[in-house]
Amino acid sequence: MSPKGLILGVSSKLRHAQIYDIMSPQGLILSQQENDYPGNSRGIEQEVRVFESDRKEEDMKIYCMSDIHGCLPEFEEALSLVEDYLKEPDTKLCLLGDYIHGGADSYGVLDKIMRLQDQYGTEKVIALMGNHEEHVLSGSATINQMTRTLEEEDDEGDEKYIYWIENLPRYYTEGNTIFVHAGIDEEAGDLWEWGTSDDIFVWKYPASTGRIEGIDMKVVAGHVGTAEIAGDPGFHGIYYDGESHYYIDGTVFESSCIPILMVDTDEDKYYEITEGGKRLVLPYDEEMEE
Repeated sequence: MSPKGLILGVSSKLRHAQIYDIMSPQGLILSQQENDYPGNSRGIEQEVRVFESDRKEEDMKIYCMSDIHGCLPEFEEALSLVEDYLKEPDTKLCLLGDYIHGGADSYGVLDKIMRLQDQYGTEKVIALMGNHEEHVLSGSATINQMTRTLEEEDDEGDEKYIYWIENLPRYYTEGNTIFVHAGIDEEAGDLWEWGTSDDIFVWKYPASTGRIEGIDMKVVAGHVGTAEIAGDPGFHGIYYDGESHYYIDGTVFESSCIPILMVDTDEDKYYEITEGGKRLVLPYDEEMEE
């Protein structure tokens, strides 16, 4: 656990000599290196269950969405394009945070995600921490309101949602991809898991573009609208910088759409999923030339 009691992250493969499998309260298997921080200040406090040194990595298709912001109809529309695939063994759904605040039904979005995890498991449906969830944990917001008044208290029944939020990891890795709400500390290179602070995972701004030196991985993130990153107010699709970053926050309030990115770890390719099927995501500059 981090000092705030939050699970830091989840890795799908072993990259260190001494890794333990640890079970979170939600049943999510975590991989963490023993004493991975000086003084073990972020050490996991839960029971060590299994030691593995030779876990095999499987080829996966990972469907990603981010920044749902209480917009349940748009979320359900996006899910309708991918949920059937979750019945297949080599697929996952990865949600990158900011499930609440803005739309009309933050509780409905949380309930939907929690039901999906109950149905398919937390290893199949991965939900990450966003900055709006962290607002709730800090006490500066409630689940339903972005700004808490002095007199306002959490609604009755919020305990189960807050417990769920407390146990959201801040990043997830699969194959050559890092999934995160906002970003990583790119100056840390291949030590990014240790060098990235809790805040950067969920609050990093502005969005980074270009090649990340020192690691051969791509970052998939939300948090900052792709219209802002592209400098194009009318663009709400998936933004690829042609190097190391894919951004998928389509600013649902303006676009009424939640972009879906599919990562194929076998091909190491990234596709946009639409009603018409899938298409390879090209760098933004090339997208604009077509």
